[in-house]
Amino acid sequence: MFLATRIGLALLVFFLVLIVVLAALAIATQVRARAIAAQTPNIGELTDVGGFRLNALHVPAGPEADLPPIVFIHGASGNLRDQAGAFLDPLRGRAELLFVDRPGHGYSERGGPENDTPDGQANAIAQLMEKKGIERAIIVGHSFGGAITASFGVLHPDKVEGLVFLAAATHPWPGGVDWYYHLASAPVIGPIFCHTLALHAGMMRIAAATDHVFAPNPRPATYIEDTGPALVLRPSTFRSNARDVAGLHAYVTAFAPRYREIDKPTVVITGDSDEIVLEEIHSKGLARDIKGSELVWIQGLGHKPDYIVTDIVIAALEKIAGQDRDLQAMAREAEPRLAATRVDPKGSAPSLQAGQ
Repeated sequence: MFLATRIGLALLVFFLVLIVVLAALAIATQVRARAIAAQTPNIGELTDVGGFRLNALHVPAGPEADLPPIVFIHGASGNLRDQAGAFLDPLRGRAELLFVDRPGHGYSERGGPENDTPDGQANAIAQLMEKKGIERAIIVGHSFGGAITASFGVLHPDKVEGLVFLAAATHPWPGGVDWYYHLASAPVIGPIFCHTLALHAGMMRIAAATDHVFAPNPRPATYIEDTGPALVLRPSTFRSNARDVAGLHAYVTAFAPRYREIDKPTVVITGDSDEIVLEEIHSKGLARDIKGSELVWIQGLGHKPDYIVTDIVIAALEKIAGQDRDLQAMAREAEPRLAATRVDPKGSAPSLQAGQ
């Protein structure tokens, strides 16, 4: 009886201490999440797309515009600043530009469960285009955004001028994703993890993680400050991102056979040194499945063609718009530069979508 009482008291003390620790972590998480938002304020505008609001940076075309409207879709753990940081300045005035925070990311609201999969997010972006008065556009998708871009091409062909895929994640792959995506997306324990531990652990890892996202190419010195990747560590955003990533394999397994329905001009840009997705499966799969598409395979390029070979991506947009561009020649010209600036970051790579 005495022993049972002592055990009971010990368990009670343990659970009380655990509750206090979790409460302290939750409070610290909220404080740090507010600080992250203050450091990276919203540069877009919220628009109702039917029951929830999407955030986007909408930049009008200039009087001398020579390209059709362009919609940019960021990848996992990202926000609209990622693509805007690469393309806003070089394309400003040349086209109407729409940089989107995907549902639940950046400053967009999540909406319903339909937005847990790329087709729902593609539908939301199609609604946003209508609200912004954009009838047709070139859709550009990076990484996880590639799955949304491919879904958009199948589901909304009337709104597509062309498609550009950048280091896309679009096909079933062997293996899985990092454990914390499954944990964060799980019922009950997922919200607890997101509100207590995820932000603090993520802040310790964010510099190394972004180094590996760019590897073997160097990360721009001000990339973290300019694009605010820490926004994904806020609890609701982290959980949205986890649900996206944890469900991607099942989604592309079911949906990828429909990519053959796409008949719009398409360019697929990838590197042979991507630490985040398996380019042999995803990019080559797109080139195989989309009739008439052009695969631009660049030696020494990692997961960020948007930043590392921005000129080639812009040339792809120009080619879809009808201008004469030799993307293969540009790729060969870029390869010596990539070889000369190659880096080898420390630590392990995060398997953000479709890891090795």
